[in-house]
Amino acid sequence: MRIIAGKHRGLALESPPDDAIRPTSDRARQALFNILEHRFGLGERSPLHGAIALDVFCGSGALGLEALSRGAARCLFIDKDPTALALAERNAQRAKESAACRFILRDATRLQTAPAAASLAFLDPTYGQDLAAPALASLRANGWLSDGALVSVELGPSDRLALPPGFLAIDERRYGKARIVLLRAPGPGEPARDATGA
Repeated sequence: MRIIAGKHRGLALESPPDDAIRPTSDRARQALFNILEHRFGLGERSPLHGAIALDVFCGSGALGLEALSRGAARCLFIDKDPTALALAERNAQRAKESAACRFILRDATRLQTAPAAASLAFLDPTYGQDLAAPALASLRANGWLSDGALVSVELGPSDRLALPPGFLAIDERRYGKARIVLLRAPGPGEPARDATGA
């Protein structure tokens, strides 16, 4: 597992020691970032340029570190598994990006108030548990996403994604078993609601 492009291109990342953590495949990660960089603007117009990013259910941290390599300014890594979060932190140290990172041990479906709002977020929840929708609702309700933020959600073949109010699906791709859905978060004035729509 390596950083694919940007200032850390080719940097080898530490992989999980077993199947407990399932990183996004290099192929899917490359395709996702190609979409971000070529569909939404290059250089200073890129959604990565100077962004505050979130890597939610971060596992190895590869998505957030790829974002930092390609121009994001900061990244917040969230996982409820201490082993996964420690792995992400070690990989940030490998990339010499620790100063741009914050590591948060927390259940993404039960977040507290955000330290900063991100304009770009990556969610890669465990397959088969339908965690994406409650995590999106929690992120929005607690200020983790800026108005209109871009959000990438990776889903397994059996996962459903019932979008919380205000989220808009703008693209969807399949890479092997993975399905990646790009979303736009609610804009200004749109209500933040919980996963039940209450």
